[in-house]
Amino acid sequence: MTTTSLTFAALTLDCDDPAALADFWGKALDRPVSPGAVAGDMAVDATGPDSGPRMILHNPSDPKTAQSGAHPVLVTDHYDEEIERLSSLGARPLNEITVPTEALPPGVAAIRQTTFVDPGGNKFDLVLWQPEK
Repeated sequence: MTTTSLTFAALTLDCDDPAALADFWGKALDRPVSPGAVAGDMAVDATGPDSGPRMILHNPSDPKTAQSGAHPVLVTDHYDEEIERLSSLGARPLNEITVPTEALPPGVAAIRQTTFVDPGGNKFDLVLWQPEK
C-alpha cells in the first residue's frame, strides 16, 4: 500500500461576479487578491501556511450547475466585532445559534455560530469557541 500525502490547496466558490466576490473575501480575510489561473477567475491568496487555503472565485460556464452546499467556516476570538465588520462589508447574517452544552466537544465550554450569506449568495459560518477554563 502506498502512502499519499494530500494538502488542501484551494476552496473554489462559484459566483456571477468573481471580481466583486474576491474583493469581499479579500477584505473579510485581510488577504491579497490576484487573477486566477483561468481567464475571468479571481483568487484570494493565502498569506502563509497558517492562513488557510487559497480561495478561487469562479463564474461557471453552465449557470444551472448546482451548488455543492459546502461553505467556509471562520473562527474568531472577536465574535461581536467580526459580526459587525463582515456585515459592513456586505455579508448578510441568516441565523445565530449557541450549541447546547451536551453537544460540545471535550474541552470546549461554549460555541456561538452565525451563518452568513456573502454578496455572491454563498453561505459561510463565523464561529467562536470558548475553551473550558
